[in-house]
Amino acid sequence: MSDEPRDAARSGALTDEQRAARHRRLTRIFGEGLPGRTRDDLPDPHDGPTSNDEWLRRQVPPHHG
Repeated sequence: MSDEPRDAARSGALTDEQRAARHRRLTRIFGEGLPGRTRDDLPDPHDGPTSNDEWLRRQVPPHHG
C-alpha cells in the first residue's frame, strides 16, 4: 500500500478524486455523518423567562417542592 494518499491527506493536498474516495471509504466504515444540527443546538424553549421569580421557581429541584 502506498503512503502517497495518506501523506497528501496530512499535507492537505488531496485532489477532488482522492477526497471523494476518502469520503466514500469513511462513510462505508462509519456510516453517514452526524446531522448538521441537533436538539442541543436549538434554543431552549424556556429561555427568556418573563420574570426573575419564574426563573427561580424553575431552578428549584423537584425534591424541594
